[in-house]
Amino acid sequence: MRRSMTGLSMAMCVLLAAGAVQAQTAYPSRPVRMVVTFPPGGSSDLIARIISPPLAERLGKPVLVENRPGASGAIGAEVTAKAAPDGHVLMIAGTSSVMGLNSFLIPNLPYDPKDLAPITLLVTSPFIVAVNTAMLPSGSVKELLSMLKAKPQSLSFGSGGSLSGMHLAGEYFKSMFKLDLQHVGYKGNGPALSDLAGGQIPMVFVDLGSTGPYVKSGKIKILAVAAAQRTPLAPDIPTTAEAGLPSWEALGSFGLFTTAGTPPDVINRVNSEVTRILRQSDVRDRILVTGNEPAPNTPDEFSGFIKSEVSKWIRVIKESGIKIEQ
Repeated sequence: MRRSMTGLSMAMCVLLAAGAVQAQTAYPSRPVRMVVTFPPGGSSDLIARIISPPLAERLGKPVLVENRPGASGAIGAEVTAKAAPDGHVLMIAGTSSVMGLNSFLIPNLPYDPKDLAPITLLVTSPFIVAVNTAMLPSGSVKELLSMLKAKPQSLSFGSGGSLSGMHLAGEYFKSMFKLDLQHVGYKGNGPALSDLAGGQIPMVFVDLGSTGPYVKSGKIKILAVAAAQRTPLAPDIPTTAEAGLPSWEALGSFGLFTTAGTPPDVINRVNSEVTRILRQSDVRDRILVTGNEPAPNTPDEFSGFIKSEVSKWIRVIKESGIKIEQ
Protein backbone atom coordinates (compact mmCIF):
# COMPACT_ATOMS: atom_id res chain seq x y z
CA MET A 1 0.00 0.00 0.00
CA ARG A 2 2.82 2.35 0.95
CA ARG A 3 4.59 1.66 -2.38
CA SER A 4 1.35 2.22 -4.30
CA MET A 5 0.76 5.52 -2.54
CA THR A 6 4.36 6.58 -3.25
CA GLY A 7 3.96 5.72 -6.91
CA LEU A 8 0.66 7.58 -7.08
CA SER A 9 2.18 10.61 -5.41
CA MET A 10 5.05 10.64 -7.89
CA ALA A 11 2.64 10.38 -10.80
CA MET A 12 0.61 13.26 -9.44
CA CYS A 13 3.76 15.35 -9.07
CA VAL A 14 4.74 14.65 -12.67
CA LEU A 15 1.29 15.64 -13.92
CA LEU A 16 1.26 18.81 -11.85
CA ALA A 17 4.75 19.75 -13.04
CA ALA A 18 3.75 19.15 -16.65
CA GLY A 19 0.67 21.31 -16.14
CA ALA A 20 2.78 24.07 -14.64
CA VAL A 21 5.20 24.02 -17.58
CA GLN A 22 2.29 24.10 -20.04
CA ALA A 23 0.76 27.02 -18.18
CA GLN A 24 4.07 28.88 -18.34
CA THR A 25 4.56 28.27 -22.06
CA ALA A 26 0.96 28.70 -23.24
CA TYR A 27 0.64 31.55 -25.72
CA PRO A 28 -0.38 34.17 -25.05
CA SER A 29 0.04 34.35 -21.30
CA ARG A 30 -0.59 38.11 -21.08
CA PRO A 31 -1.86 40.98 -23.29
CA VAL A 32 -0.19 41.29 -26.69
CA ARG A 33 1.27 44.62 -27.85
CA MET A 34 0.81 45.46 -31.53
CA VAL A 35 3.40 48.12 -32.37
CA VAL A 36 2.54 50.28 -35.40
CA THR A 37 5.46 52.16 -36.94
CA PHE A 38 3.28 55.02 -38.23
CA PRO A 39 1.12 57.70 -36.57
CA PRO A 40 -2.58 57.21 -35.76
CA GLY A 41 -4.96 57.63 -38.67
CA GLY A 42 -2.77 56.23 -41.43
CA SER A 43 -3.36 53.03 -43.40
CA SER A 44 -1.21 50.82 -41.17
CA ASP A 45 -2.89 52.17 -38.04
CA LEU A 46 -6.35 51.54 -39.51
CA ILE A 47 -5.36 48.00 -40.46
CA ALA A 48 -4.08 47.37 -36.93
CA ARG A 49 -7.38 48.54 -35.47
CA ILE A 50 -9.36 46.40 -37.91
CA ILE A 51 -7.54 43.16 -37.14
CA SER A 52 -6.71 43.59 -33.45
CA PRO A 53 -10.24 42.99 -32.01
CA PRO A 54 -10.83 39.67 -33.83
CA LEU A 55 -7.23 38.64 -33.10
CA ALA A 56 -7.78 39.32 -29.38
CA GLU A 57 -10.91 37.19 -29.50
CA ARG A 58 -9.06 34.31 -31.15
CA LEU A 59 -6.05 34.52 -28.82
CA GLY A 60 -8.10 34.98 -25.68
CA LYS A 61 -6.06 37.99 -24.53
CA PRO A 62 -6.24 41.73 -25.25
CA VAL A 63 -4.28 43.02 -28.26
CA LEU A 64 -3.21 46.59 -27.54
CA VAL A 65 -2.32 48.85 -30.48
CA GLU A 66 0.70 51.04 -29.73
CA ASN A 67 1.86 53.70 -32.22
CA ARG A 68 5.64 54.17 -32.38
CA PRO A 69 6.15 56.36 -35.48
CA GLY A 70 9.33 57.90 -36.81
CA ALA A 71 12.60 57.26 -38.64
CA SER A 72 11.03 55.18 -41.44
CA GLY A 73 9.83 52.61 -38.92
CA ALA A 74 13.14 52.33 -37.07
CA ILE A 75 11.70 53.44 -33.72
CA GLY A 76 9.01 50.78 -33.65
CA ALA A 77 11.38 48.20 -35.12
CA GLU A 78 13.86 48.80 -32.30
CA VAL A 79 11.12 48.22 -29.72
CA THR A 80 10.15 44.96 -31.39
CA ALA A 81 13.68 43.73 -32.08
CA LYS A 82 14.69 44.18 -28.44
CA ALA A 83 11.56 42.63 -26.90
CA ALA A 84 11.48 39.19 -25.28
CA PRO A 85 11.29 36.53 -28.03
CA ASP A 86 7.93 35.15 -27.00
CA GLY A 87 5.46 36.70 -29.48
CA HIS A 88 3.89 39.11 -27.01
CA VAL A 89 5.16 42.05 -29.09
CA LEU A 90 3.95 42.14 -32.70
CA MET A 91 4.70 44.90 -35.20
CA ILE A 92 3.01 46.28 -38.30
CA ALA A 93 5.52 48.04 -40.54
CA GLY A 94 6.45 48.83 -44.11
CA THR A 95 8.18 45.65 -45.23
CA SER A 96 11.03 46.99 -47.38
CA SER A 97 11.93 49.82 -45.01
CA VAL A 98 12.34 47.93 -41.75
CA MET A 99 13.84 44.80 -43.31
CA GLY A 100 16.51 46.32 -45.55
CA LEU A 101 16.27 49.88 -46.78
CA ASN A 102 16.76 51.41 -43.33
CA SER A 103 20.09 49.59 -43.04
CA PHE A 104 21.09 51.10 -46.36
CA LEU A 105 19.79 54.62 -45.71
CA ILE A 106 20.06 55.34 -41.97
CA PRO A 107 23.47 55.64 -40.29
CA ASN A 108 23.79 53.95 -36.89
CA LEU A 109 20.52 52.09 -37.20
CA PRO A 110 19.37 51.22 -33.64
CA TYR A 111 18.27 47.67 -34.53
CA ASP A 112 19.34 44.79 -36.75
CA PRO A 113 16.73 43.50 -39.24
CA LYS A 114 17.96 40.00 -38.37
CA ASP A 115 16.38 40.54 -34.95
CA LEU A 116 12.90 40.66 -36.54
CA ALA A 117 10.92 37.57 -37.54
CA PRO A 118 8.42 37.81 -40.45
CA ILE A 119 4.96 36.41 -39.69
CA THR A 120 2.81 37.34 -42.69
CA LEU A 121 2.38 39.91 -45.40
CA LEU A 122 -0.76 41.85 -44.46
CA VAL A 123 -1.64 44.09 -47.39
CA THR A 124 -0.28 45.48 -50.64
CA SER A 125 -1.16 48.63 -52.56
CA PRO A 126 0.29 49.43 -55.99
CA PHE A 127 1.67 52.91 -56.53
CA ILE A 128 0.23 54.98 -59.35
CA VAL A 129 1.27 57.84 -61.62
CA ALA A 130 -1.21 60.71 -61.69
CA VAL A 131 -1.16 63.90 -63.74
CA ASN A 132 -2.84 67.26 -63.81
CA THR A 133 -5.90 66.83 -66.05
CA ALA A 134 -5.36 70.15 -67.85
CA MET A 135 -1.83 69.12 -68.75
CA LEU A 136 -2.86 65.83 -70.36
CA PRO A 137 -6.53 65.95 -71.40
CA SER A 138 -6.55 62.54 -73.10
CA GLY A 139 -4.55 60.99 -70.30
CA SER A 140 -2.62 58.07 -71.77
CA VAL A 141 0.71 56.78 -70.50
CA LYS A 142 2.19 56.87 -74.02
CA GLU A 143 1.19 60.51 -74.38
CA LEU A 144 2.83 61.29 -71.04
CA LEU A 145 6.08 59.61 -72.08
CA SER A 146 6.13 61.42 -75.43
CA MET A 147 5.68 64.77 -73.69
CA LEU A 148 8.35 64.03 -71.09
CA LYS A 149 10.89 62.94 -73.68
CA ALA A 150 10.17 66.05 -75.78
CA LYS A 151 11.00 68.30 -72.83
CA PRO A 152 14.03 66.75 -71.09
CA GLN A 153 15.02 68.31 -67.77
CA SER A 154 12.11 70.78 -67.91
CA LEU A 155 9.61 68.77 -65.87
CA SER A 156 9.44 67.37 -62.35
CA PHE A 157 7.49 64.79 -60.39
CA GLY A 158 6.27 64.92 -56.83
CA SER A 159 5.97 62.27 -54.15
CA GLY A 160 4.85 61.96 -50.55
CA GLY A 161 8.43 62.23 -49.28
CA SER A 162 12.08 61.89 -50.19
CA LEU A 163 13.26 58.26 -50.07
CA SER A 164 9.68 57.10 -49.51
CA GLY A 165 8.32 54.15 -51.45
CA MET A 166 6.52 56.64 -53.72
CA HIS A 167 9.76 58.48 -54.45
CA LEU A 168 11.46 55.19 -55.30
CA ALA A 169 8.51 54.20 -57.52
CA GLY A 170 9.05 57.43 -59.46
CA GLU A 171 12.78 56.79 -59.76
CA TYR A 172 12.00 53.28 -61.00
CA PHE A 173 9.62 54.76 -63.59
CA LYS A 174 12.35 57.20 -64.69
CA SER A 175 14.90 54.42 -65.03
CA MET A 176 12.59 52.04 -66.89
CA PHE A 177 11.49 54.62 -69.46
CA LYS A 178 14.80 56.54 -69.71
CA LEU A 179 13.41 59.86 -68.46
CA ASP A 180 15.16 62.93 -67.07
CA LEU A 181 12.92 64.30 -64.32
CA GLN A 182 13.57 66.23 -61.13
CA HIS A 183 12.06 64.97 -57.90
CA VAL A 184 10.10 67.23 -55.55
CA GLY A 185 9.58 65.64 -52.14
CA TYR A 186 6.61 66.67 -50.01
CA LYS A 187 5.75 65.98 -46.40
CA GLY A 188 2.95 63.57 -47.18
CA ASN A 189 0.66 62.73 -50.08
CA GLY A 190 -1.84 65.49 -49.29
CA PRO A 191 0.48 68.43 -50.09
CA ALA A 192 1.81 66.66 -53.20
CA LEU A 193 -1.69 66.02 -54.56
CA SER A 194 -2.80 69.54 -53.67
CA ASP A 195 0.04 71.04 -55.72
CA LEU A 196 -0.70 68.61 -58.56
CA ALA A 197 -4.35 69.65 -58.62
CA GLY A 198 -3.28 73.31 -58.53
CA GLY A 199 -0.88 72.89 -61.44
CA GLN A 200 2.31 73.60 -59.47
CA ILE A 201 3.71 70.19 -60.49
CA PRO A 202 2.72 68.14 -63.54
CA MET A 203 2.75 64.62 -62.11
CA VAL A 204 3.06 62.64 -58.89
CA PHE A 205 3.72 59.10 -57.73
CA VAL A 206 1.58 58.22 -54.72
CA ASP A 207 -0.34 55.31 -53.26
CA LEU A 208 -3.75 54.65 -54.71
CA GLY A 209 -5.73 55.12 -51.50
CA SER A 210 -4.86 58.82 -51.11
CA THR A 211 -6.11 60.01 -54.51
CA GLY A 212 -9.89 59.61 -54.19
CA PRO A 213 -11.04 63.20 -53.40
CA TYR A 214 -8.71 64.69 -56.03
CA VAL A 215 -9.84 62.30 -58.75
CA LYS A 216 -13.49 63.06 -57.94
CA SER A 217 -12.77 66.78 -58.30
CA GLY A 218 -11.71 66.18 -61.91
CA LYS A 219 -8.43 68.03 -61.43
CA ILE A 220 -6.17 64.99 -61.60
CA LYS A 221 -6.23 61.76 -63.53
CA ILE A 222 -4.57 58.45 -62.74
CA LEU A 223 -2.81 57.14 -65.84
CA ALA A 224 -1.41 53.81 -64.76
CA VAL A 225 -1.11 51.44 -61.84
CA ALA A 226 2.27 49.92 -60.98
CA ALA A 227 1.20 46.29 -60.98
CA ALA A 228 1.42 43.24 -63.22
CA GLN A 229 -2.37 43.21 -63.55
CA ARG A 230 -5.25 45.49 -62.71
CA THR A 231 -6.06 45.90 -59.05
CA PRO A 232 -9.53 45.37 -57.56
CA LEU A 233 -8.93 48.64 -55.75
CA ALA A 234 -9.34 50.46 -59.08
CA PRO A 235 -10.27 48.01 -61.83
CA ASP A 236 -10.66 50.75 -64.47
CA ILE A 237 -7.02 51.88 -64.26
CA PRO A 238 -4.74 50.15 -66.79
CA THR A 239 -1.24 48.83 -66.18
CA THR A 240 1.72 50.04 -68.21
CA ALA A 241 1.90 46.61 -69.86
CA GLU A 242 -1.66 47.06 -71.11
CA ALA A 243 -0.51 50.28 -72.78
CA GLY A 244 2.08 48.31 -74.74
CA LEU A 245 4.96 49.34 -72.47
CA PRO A 246 7.23 47.36 -70.14
CA SER A 247 5.52 46.26 -66.95
CA TRP A 248 6.28 48.78 -64.19
CA GLU A 249 5.67 47.12 -60.83
CA ALA A 250 5.96 49.01 -57.55
CA LEU A 251 4.00 47.96 -54.48
CA GLY A 252 3.58 49.51 -51.11
CA SER A 253 3.13 46.85 -48.45
CA PHE A 254 2.67 46.35 -44.73
CA GLY A 255 3.64 43.19 -42.94
CA LEU A 256 3.37 41.65 -39.48
CA PHE A 257 6.56 40.87 -37.54
CA THR A 258 7.70 39.77 -34.12
CA THR A 259 11.01 39.34 -32.33
CA ALA A 260 13.53 36.90 -33.80
CA GLY A 261 13.93 33.78 -31.70
CA THR A 262 10.21 33.54 -31.00
CA PRO A 263 9.25 29.82 -31.02
CA PRO A 264 8.01 28.62 -34.43
CA ASP A 265 4.76 27.33 -32.94
CA VAL A 266 3.95 30.84 -31.67
CA ILE A 267 4.76 32.40 -35.06
CA ASN A 268 2.65 29.77 -36.81
CA ARG A 269 -0.23 30.34 -34.37
CA VAL A 270 -0.26 34.08 -35.00
CA ASN A 271 0.10 33.52 -38.75
CA SER A 272 -2.83 31.11 -38.76
CA GLU A 273 -5.11 33.43 -36.82
CA VAL A 274 -4.23 36.60 -38.75
CA THR A 275 -4.51 35.00 -42.19
CA ARG A 276 -7.95 33.64 -41.27
CA ILE A 277 -9.02 37.11 -40.17
CA LEU A 278 -7.75 38.74 -43.38
CA ARG A 279 -9.72 36.24 -45.48
CA GLN A 280 -13.02 37.14 -43.83
CA SER A 281 -15.21 38.99 -46.30
CA ASP A 282 -16.16 41.76 -43.84
CA VAL A 283 -12.52 42.37 -42.89
CA ARG A 284 -11.46 42.35 -46.54
CA ASP A 285 -14.12 44.94 -47.40
CA ARG A 286 -13.04 47.23 -44.58
CA ILE A 287 -9.37 47.00 -45.62
CA LEU A 288 -10.15 47.70 -49.28
CA VAL A 289 -11.69 51.01 -48.18
CA THR A 290 -8.26 52.04 -46.85
CA GLY A 291 -6.76 51.65 -50.34
CA ASN A 292 -5.03 48.36 -49.56
CA GLU A 293 -5.65 44.77 -50.61
CA PRO A 294 -5.28 41.89 -48.11
CA ALA A 295 -2.44 39.58 -49.15
CA PRO A 296 -1.82 37.02 -46.37
CA ASN A 297 0.83 34.35 -46.86
CA THR A 298 3.11 31.99 -44.91
CA PRO A 299 6.21 33.11 -42.98
CA ASP A 300 8.44 31.51 -45.64
CA GLU A 301 6.54 33.16 -48.49
CA PHE A 302 6.71 36.49 -46.69
CA SER A 303 10.49 36.12 -46.21
CA GLY A 304 10.89 35.51 -49.95
CA PHE A 305 8.76 38.56 -50.75
CA ILE A 306 10.89 40.74 -48.45
CA LYS A 307 14.14 39.56 -50.02
CA SER A 308 12.88 40.30 -53.53
CA GLU A 309 11.50 43.75 -52.65
CA VAL A 310 14.57 44.91 -50.72
CA SER A 311 16.89 43.77 -53.52
CA LYS A 312 14.85 45.66 -56.13
CA TRP A 313 14.67 48.92 -54.22
CA ILE A 314 18.34 48.98 -53.24
CA ARG A 315 19.15 48.51 -56.95
CA VAL A 316 16.87 51.44 -57.84
CA ILE A 317 18.55 53.66 -55.23
CA LYS A 318 22.02 52.83 -56.54
CA GLU A 319 21.09 53.25 -60.21
CA SER A 320 19.29 56.56 -59.64
CA GLY A 321 22.15 58.14 -57.73
CA ILE A 322 19.81 59.35 -54.98
CA LYS A 323 21.72 61.32 -52.39
CA ILE A 324 21.27 59.91 -48.91
CA GLU A 325 20.97 62.55 -46.21
CA GLN A 326 23.35 61.89 -43.34
